[in-house]
Amino acid sequence: MLVGVPKEIKNHEYRVGLTPSAVREFIEHGHQVLVETNAGAAIGFSDEQYVAAGADIADSASKVFADAEMIVKVKEPQPNECKMLREGQTLYTYLHLAPDPTQTELLVESGATCIAYETVTDNKGTLPLLAPMSEVAGRMSVQAGAHFLEKAHGGSGTLLGGVPGVAPGKVLIIGGGVVGLNAAKMAIGMGADVTILDRSLPRLQFLDDIFAGRVKTVYSTVDAIDYYASKADLVVGAVLIPGAAAPKLLTADHIANMKEGSVVVDVAIDQGGCFETSKATTHQDPVYIVDGVVHYCVANMPGGVARTSTMALNNATLPFGLALANKGPVQAMRDDPHLLNGLNVHKGKVTYKAVVDALGKQLNLDYVAPLDALSL
Repeated sequence: MLVGVPKEIKNHEYRVGLTPSAVREFIEHGHQVLVETNAGAAIGFSDEQYVAAGADIADSASKVFADAEMIVKVKEPQPNECKMLREGQTLYTYLHLAPDPTQTELLVESGATCIAYETVTDNKGTLPLLAPMSEVAGRMSVQAGAHFLEKAHGGSGTLLGGVPGVAPGKVLIIGGGVVGLNAAKMAIGMGADVTILDRSLPRLQFLDDIFAGRVKTVYSTVDAIDYYASKADLVVGAVLIPGAAAPKLLTADHIANMKEGSVVVDVAIDQGGCFETSKATTHQDPVYIVDGVVHYCVANMPGGVARTSTMALNNATLPFGLALANKGPVQAMRDDPHLLNGLNVHKGKVTYKAVVDALGKQLNLDYVAPLDALSL
């Protein structure tokens, strides 16, 4: 199979779909790899390294899209990229379709087979291709929050760790999954006063055990969000419904009742955001203020540490990518129900129910089960 790796074009997105090491794995399995020139240059992966790994270099994205049978990316394709996709071609990347009607419509029109990293599952019931970026985003959320709490950046001037004689800042983490766990690690490391809200008692028990009492674990209710958000210096939104639009758990009223100069970081912004006042921002212009509260809602947060993120992502995506190339996408998905769960669009049909639930009426979409779509 000819595998194509275009350069990412989203604002301040420096990650790349395949590292030179991953390219070599595809070459060793008998495949060809075509990489757009300078696709990984910004994070230290030169064209020469890709050539040494066995790849060919293309002078443009249009060449990659025209020639490749499978496109491997990081972020969702932008509209001009969607228009270069075609029937019979496979797209393997993050998609986050539920809050994105434009992308969904364009991918349906393309006829391509579109596999979303964020909905591939494993036998533990987790999302293995989302997990590494959730780990990065969770850790970055507190790092970013601490930065924007500084007075010069619009915050209240609160140091999360405090100092002897001065109480530490209060961090509220809504959601105790992978993002929440990693956010808590960073916040505890900074010396903050940390509270985690979640609706799973087993998860709260797990978090209580591993943090050995260093965090407060609270069952998530409307009252709990009301109370803890009003006292927080930093709120991290870390909730996820796989493939679906995120629920709005922090309302505009909550924001209005928060302390002046507090910071909210919405890690769920790729899925539409879990704060009512959230709107996607970029690394170039990452924050805005509503009712005195600083909002950090960067949609590709792990792109800020692009080299670390790329290597972590490739470690997770490579085995599934090789299966798609080795067997062909249809057979690979028939053989692996977890990879099949990653199928979101195939030959003009939407195959992920949460996307149809979110956009079906707006775009006149009907849900088609993945195996039924593969039989078309």
